[in-house]
Amino acid sequence: MTKVEETPVCPVGESSCEWLDEVGELRRQIDELAELVSTDALTGLFNFRHFRTVLQAEMDRSKRSGIPTSLVLLDIDHFKAVNDTHGHEVGNLALQHLANILTGEVRTTDIVCRYGGEEFAMIFPETHLNLAVKVAERIRLEIQNNPMVQDDGEIRLTASMGASVYMKTSVLELDEFVDSVDKYLYEAKQSGRNCICHIDYSDLRAVTEVGVDERALLLQGD
Repeated sequence: MTKVEETPVCPVGESSCEWLDEVGELRRQIDELAELVSTDALTGLFNFRHFRTVLQAEMDRSKRSGIPTSLVLLDIDHFKAVNDTHGHEVGNLALQHLANILTGEVRTTDIVCRYGGEEFAMIFPETHLNLAVKVAERIRLEIQNNPMVQDDGEIRLTASMGASVYMKTSVLELDEFVDSVDKYLYEAKQSGRNCICHIDYSDLRAVTEVGVDERALLLQGD
């Protein structure tokens, strides 16, 4: 729903009011502060704080609606080598380069965040895992095939990703869900990098449709 901006009105009904300009300026400053609180200054993406707020809201919505939310975590491969070889200024440009690729490949309804350092997060509301993985694979290829162009040549980047999905029957809390995706990201790193690892589609039902009591019994049997 599009937000409709309300025009300030003088409380005593005067057509000219000395306070209206001040009210308008205060509203503008509040909007700027709200954006600063939720935005990463370097990349212009949403920050970690906003990531947690939005992901929790989408997980709650999945619980209510039954429509899944998919999450992808992305880490730039060998990013330390970029900083060590070319300097931190070029490293910052690499982060901005990757942020531009991410925002150019997702839908307007998807949420792209800088998770921390060279790690990024993509929240796909109302999206099944198979579609999120297809988008992530497209992004992986875009990163691989579009190097950064510098005065002294090109810098080629690749990225590793982990992905999973939160469904109506999921029993994980926010941190547990993020940790589960991070484990797939680690698996991608261990598998040679520049790839995507995710929960097996055939395992989705077994993982998400086990209730809390049933899961406790299963864990006792491990």
